[in-house]
Amino acid sequence: MNKVILMGRLTRDPETRYTQTNNTLVASFSLAVNRRFVRQGEERQADFINIVAWSKLGEFCSKYFKKGQQVGIIGRIQTRTWDDDQGTKHYVTEVVAEEAYFADSKREAEIGGSSSFENTFGNTAPGNMGADFEVSSSDDLPF
Repeated sequence: MNKVILMGRLTRDPETRYTQTNNTLVASFSLAVNRRFVRQGEERQADFINIVAWSKLGEFCSKYFKKGQQVGIIGRIQTRTWDDDQGTKHYVTEVVAEEAYFADSKREAEIGGSSSFENTFGNTAPGNMGADFEVSSSDDLPF
C-alpha cells in the first residue's frame, strides 16, 4: 500500500501548468512538514516535500492555497526520472495529492495560528478526490 498523510505549511504559492498532450492542469507546491521530535539543544527541523495535484484538485489548490497556509494532503509517493539536454539523469520523489484540506481555521488563519490535526480532516475541501467509507458495526473490524 502506498499512502501518505501530511500536514504542513506551503513554502510558496502553487505553480500551475498544463500538459502538452491533453492540456491537463497540474499544480505543484512544496510543504514544510515539521519533524515530530526535537533533539535537546537544537531547533525544530522540517522536511520540505514536493506535492503535485492534477486536474480539478490541482485547480482547487492553485485557487485557494497560498504561501504560509497550513494544509493537509493525502496522496501517494511517486518517483520519476528524466535525462536533461546534457544527458544528466535526474531523479525526483514527490507526493501525488489525492485529497487536500485546509488545516487552519478561519479565525486562526486571520491571526496566524494553527489548528489540531483532528480538526483538519473534519473539514472536507472542494475538489476532494477520495472516497469516504463507514464501518457499520464493530463486528466488521479485523481486530
